[in-house]
Amino acid sequence: MLGGCASMPSQTRLAMADTALKAEAGRVGVAMSPLPKVDTQFPGADCLLCIAAASAMNSSLTDHVRTLPPEEVPALKERAASLIAVKGATPVPIETALDVSTLPDFRSETRNMARKDFRGLKDRYQVDKLMMIQIDTIGLVRTYSSYVPTSEPKAVFNATAYLVDLKTNALEWYHTFRITKAADGAWDEPPKFPRLTNAYFQALELGKDEVLRPLQ
Repeated sequence: MLGGCASMPSQTRLAMADTALKAEAGRVGVAMSPLPKVDTQFPGADCLLCIAAASAMNSSLTDHVRTLPPEEVPALKERAASLIAVKGATPVPIETALDVSTLPDFRSETRNMARKDFRGLKDRYQVDKLMMIQIDTIGLVRTYSSYVPTSEPKAVFNATAYLVDLKTNALEWYHTFRITKAADGAWDEPPKFPRLTNAYFQALELGKDEVLRPLQ
C-alpha cells in the first residue's frame, strides 16, 4: 500500500496524537486514492483455468455486484475535512484523486516513516500535512482452493487512512482495517441476491464509520 523496499517491515497501526490536528498543525490536505470498482474477487483460484471456473460459477453474482453503487464512500473526504476543522486545523480537500503509487519511494531506517515520498505535495497543494484515505477493496470476496470454493461470498471493505507530516515525511497516524460481512441467511438468491446485497451495504456503513472514527 505504501510501496517500498521488500525487506522493510510492514507498517503497523499508529494512534493519532491529540495535538496532530490542532490549529498549530496548519493546513491539512485531505486526499483519496482512485476508488476501486465494486466487483467480486476469488482469492485462491490461482491458475488461469481456476480463475475461469470461479468466474463462470459466480457469473450472475458478479453481474449483480457490478451494478451496486459505492454509496457515499466518495464523500469520505469531505466528511473527514469537516472533522479536521472541528479539531482546529484548516482542512484543504484535494479535488483530484491521488495515486500514491506514482510518488517516489522513500527509504529510511526510522520507524513510522511513509514508504512513499509525500514531501513534494507540500508546495503543490500549499499544505503542511496530508491525510490520505485509501480504499483498497469494495465488493464481494469468495475464497477458493484451486477449483473448489472454500467459503460463501462475503461483502468486503478494505481501507487504510493515514496522516503524513510533509516536512519530514513522518507518519502521524496510520489506520488500516478489513471489514467482512456475511449474508444473514441463504446467500444464493439470483438475480438480485438480496441478503448479500444487504451485507454489502452494511459493510460500506461499517467501513465508512471505521475510517472516520479516529477523527471523532
